[in-house]
Amino acid sequence: MINFKNNLKRLIENLPLFLQNDFNKYNCKNELVEIVLDLGRRPEVRYITKTEYFSQKIISWQDIDYITKRLTKFSNENRAGLENTLHRISCIRNRQFLINGLTCRIGRESKDIIFRVQDLLESKKSILILGKPGVGKTTIIREIAKILANDMEKRVIVIDTSNEIAGDNDVPHTGIGRARRMQVPETELQHQIMIEAVENHMPQVIIIDEISTELEVLATRTIVEKGVQLIGTTHGDSLGSLIRNPVLNDLIGGIHYVTISDDEAKRRGTQKTIIERKAYPAFKIIIEINDLNYWTIYENVICSVDLFLSNHFEIFQTRLFSPSEEIQIKCKLHKESFLKAQNDLIYTSDKVTLTNFQLLKRKQMISYKIGNEKYLKLKSKSLLIYPYSISINLLREVISKMGFYCTLTNEIKQANIIIGLTKHLKKNFKLINLAKQKNIPIYTLNEINLYQVTKLIQTIN
Repeated sequence: MINFKNNLKRLIENLPLFLQNDFNKYNCKNELVEIVLDLGRRPEVRYITKTEYFSQKIISWQDIDYITKRLTKFSNENRAGLENTLHRISCIRNRQFLINGLTCRIGRESKDIIFRVQDLLESKKSILILGKPGVGKTTIIREIAKILANDMEKRVIVIDTSNEIAGDNDVPHTGIGRARRMQVPETELQHQIMIEAVENHMPQVIIIDEISTELEVLATRTIVEKGVQLIGTTHGDSLGSLIRNPVLNDLIGGIHYVTISDDEAKRRGTQKTIIERKAYPAFKIIIEINDLNYWTIYENVICSVDLFLSNHFEIFQTRLFSPSEEIQIKCKLHKESFLKAQNDLIYTSDKVTLTNFQLLKRKQMISYKIGNEKYLKLKSKSLLIYPYSISINLLREVISKMGFYCTLTNEIKQANIIIGLTKHLKKNFKLINLAKQKNIPIYTLNEINLYQVTKLIQTIN
């Protein structure tokens, strides 16, 4: 649940008395995103989907002046804050540089983020969080900083350009836990502070909010190439919009036009000039924030980008979060396009090439197998799967989406197939010996992600 009542109270206490009284009568504060105060207009409260007035009175010069005197000094990007809170106050100025409007962004601490991203953080891969303004990207990376620093005991540095992640104070807000914070004196110096953090402070993880310029993108790639895990955010409504963004698409490898031969174009069924990814992506995982309780996860950015550019098929994971903290994980696969392409496509570490689909099954999906070969073509109706070190919810959703009829069991002796993570299964000699005795085949995955699990299920089927 989100706990922000005390912080919100601190913000309201700095408003004129009539606004405090009117706001305290107002309901539905839990989903509040911003309070907007413009000269000569009624004050507004904003949510993601709607905007409402909360007072009948008009904002005056005196009201604006009363509030600004209680804030920290506005930066060169017209942002200020309240000490020991996570709120951000941005101003609008007139031609004489006088402040005639304020946007008060509500800062929050979220306690349930760990349940949403723990499996992704444990992969130790760099993660890009993509979403429109106001969907909660900053709140998410603030809690991620705390999880990595406190729970996973990583050396974490937060690059805090606008003091929105750790508050507008010399002492970082407790919301980032044990993570260290480096403040950025000027926005255009953010990329330099990113590199400085790596060179001077030996971080294992760097967290950066709002990657937006070419220099910051270049700094991002430099950090990743130095072996530091990076958690970043940027603006965009989908993976497609990020690919089409000429400034930011280098985050996922960039794109360029390639001319192929007539024979190759005929074989692919495309024009001679095609678009391809030109480099390795800086981020291995993308979290697309559709709204506060609905995420789209791209667990293999290389494959997702290559398939998007080749117009073949898309495969991704969706996560739906309920107020009861239940998480529904679903697999999304464009089956029509997939069936058309499955005889041609194979993933490699750098790009999509054309080869036999059966090679994909043999080369990438099965690390080793134990047991009699006759079990490899078991009928799905009688199949009992024992999942080992794999999310049962993820496995169940993949199986359901693919129409693969089977039963998941917690009893190894009842199972006629075992699926697990390679590094865990290799250490469990007792399980391997039991599988040999019972003639139970074992299928293993080098990584647990949506793509690998889906292909493994196809292999078994």
